Amino acid sequence: MTDSKRRKGFIAGAALLGGAVTLTAACGGGSKASGDSGGSGPPEKHQKQEQVDRAAAEDASDATIKIAPKSGAANAGINNDTKVTVAHGKLTDVTMTSLATKEKVAGTLAADGKSWKPQSPLQRSTQYKITAHAEDSKGRKAVEHSTFTTVSPTNSFIANFTPEDGSTVGVGMPVSLNFDKPVKNKAAIESKIKVAASSNQKVVGHWFSDTRLDFRPQEYWKAGTKVTMDLDLDGAEASPGVQGIQDKTVSFDVGRSQVSTVDAKTHRMTVQRDGRTVKQIPISAGGKENPTYNGQLVISEKFEQTRMDGSTVGFKKKDGKGEYDIPDVPHAMRLSNSGTFIHGNYWGKGIFGKANTSHGCIGLEDAKGAKDAKTDGAWFYDHSLLGDVVVMKNSPDKTVQPDNGLNGWNMDWTQWKAGSALQ
Repeated sequence: MTDSKRRKGFIAGAALLGGAVTLTAACGGGSKASGDSGGSGPPEKHQKQEQVDRAAAEDASDATIKIAPKSGAANAGINNDTKVTVAHGKLTDVTMTSLATKEKVAGTLAADGKSWKPQSPLQRSTQYKITAHAEDSKGRKAVEHSTFTTVSPTNSFIANFTPEDGSTVGVGMPVSLNFDKPVKNKAAIESKIKVAASSNQKVVGHWFSDTRLDFRPQEYWKAGTKVTMDLDLDGAEASPGVQGIQDKTVSFDVGRSQVSTVDAKTHRMTVQRDGRTVKQIPISAGGKENPTYNGQLVISEKFEQTRMDGSTVGFKKKDGKGEYDIPDVPHAMRLSNSGTFIHGNYWGKGIFGKANTSHGCIGLEDAKGAKDAKTDGAWFYDHSLLGDVVVMKNSPDKTVQPDNGLNGWNMDWTQWKAGSALQ
């Protein structure tokens, strides 16, 4: 090889070696020249960046905001899932807005400034945004955001219940819950519902179906008892993917004890209050073809006047119309879901205390228009509470089914307890 060729090869090799060194340095490695600050730029630039970073760190707030649910969450509960908290500081402002309506959600800020929550339940299937501001002890500010969606009706369930909160009822009134979706996890749901009585009576639940759960003691409630139900269903799963949204406490008072016994053979009703007979009333019960159910029947609804159409409960003529259709039945009180009532009767003259002629109801003498307070129908209506018991006996019909109305008293205690998912 000539000197010229040797020289060209040396230059090419040096170029390749230089390229390798340059590439390595660009990736952040390689050796440093004497006095090099370690970066690719001049030392002054790196010193300025460090100063900026240090200043930013010193200016950062110690306040740490936490928002629940986290941003992006779906199927959030509407009662207790939403809360804003702060550590090492105090909240100064929290804004929660429905993104669909742009309406602000009212909330309550704790007196110590450490937490915030909505004042009332949220709407289902709704997207909300929360922006929270806070300050630490040095006045340095912090901000946090969250956007989430609440549970949909498809993925949630509720329980409709009786009696109403704050009501006064008779000694036979059970706590009855009807769920709007089938409950598969019965034990889990029943364990979230606590019913307690001031009389210290043991209260047990009984599942009549996947959608109905009733609670009662072994005997009627004691007069004067206060009953409290804690409904802790928020987030509880009725079935996979279907959660509860209710969290509330309901209480009601049990009034005086009134149990009225109707004898189909003697055509009379004996009204007893707190164990003492207060009135004897002549009645007319169900006729031979349509006798009244026997058993313990609980008053579940009251109507000063109501329409009764036989076609709605299976009593139809050949033309499909009801065998009876009375638009203004006075002082009517429901005893079963299938249509048994105890009510006033102004059209059956001369039958009370003498004959049974109805389609299964118990009739008391009354006046058209429900305006005469002196009639037996008016008296019994005015002196009855939801939850009072009417005991029917000596009728040729069978005993009413326990789930036909609020009539679980027609099931003995052993059977009742067997229907609990927790026993």
